[in-house]
Amino acid sequence: MTIKGAFRWILALFYSFAGYKHLVDPAPFLAITPEWVPAPDAVVWLTGIAEVLGATGLIQPWSIRLRHAAAIGLGLYAVCVFPANINHFFMDMARADGGLGLAYHVPRMFAQPVIVWLSLWAGGVTDWPLRRRDST
Repeated sequence: MTIKGAFRWILALFYSFAGYKHLVDPAPFLAITPEWVPAPDAVVWLTGIAEVLGATGLIQPWSIRLRHAAAIGLGLYAVCVFPANINHFFMDMARADGGLGLAYHVPRMFAQPVIVWLSLWAGGVTDWPLRRRDST
């Protein structure tokens, strides 16, 4: 298995578990959903479905196009849930005890764009910035 293949599996396991959690225990996700999101119950349920389907598409061996679509979908998903992560940061830091603290939230904020890139890279959508330059 290549390193890219290993990361595909790691991402698929991560997203499968997160999707499962969205479906069976939506309360923590509802708690951090911004107030402006319409139908938060449906949105959390749909995000769980999206994570499970994206994870499945990422590791299926039959279609490169489906793998690419799953990778793009998971990358877009990570962009779309970023407002919930920001909302969680502000809600948590406003707590009297400081919630989970900066040691949790700051790395999480920086990890989000890495997860977007990792989804695209592991899914074979991009090789940037790891591709070899042509010597000609």
